[in-house]
Amino acid sequence: EPARETGTILDAKVSDDLLATIFFPKTPLHDGGVIIVQDRIAVAAAIFPLTQAEGLQRNLGLRHRAALGLSDETDAVVVVLSEETGIISLAVAGELRRPLTTDELRSQLIAILLQNKNDEKSLVEQLAS
Repeated sequence: EPARETGTILDAKVSDDLLATIFFPKTPLHDGGVIIVQDRIAVAAAIFPLTQAEGLQRNLGLRHRAALGLSDETDAVVVVLSEETGIISLAVAGELRRPLTTDELRSQLIAILLQNKNDEKSLVEQLAS
């Protein structure tokens, strides 16, 4: 995976303090994003592919364009917090949902995870029959 090759491998348990430290301005791992697998931060300072979509809002920065690009090319669900405005966004399947409250983000992530779990269960059932 190209993004894994651009960052710093961490393999650390996800925590509020660790994420706050990683994204604290001017720290070495601040730029780029993190890749979380299960409950672990696998990589920090990863550079993701930018979206090629046209007609995006002009105020969307590099972080938002990378979130869209990553969700275009993979099945990743990407959470973006704007450094400038504090607005929370969610990129899913090339779509950017924003602005979100923390409660809306939580609800949407739960819905996505439950849907993915149901899709996997259906696939297993189809393969078994």
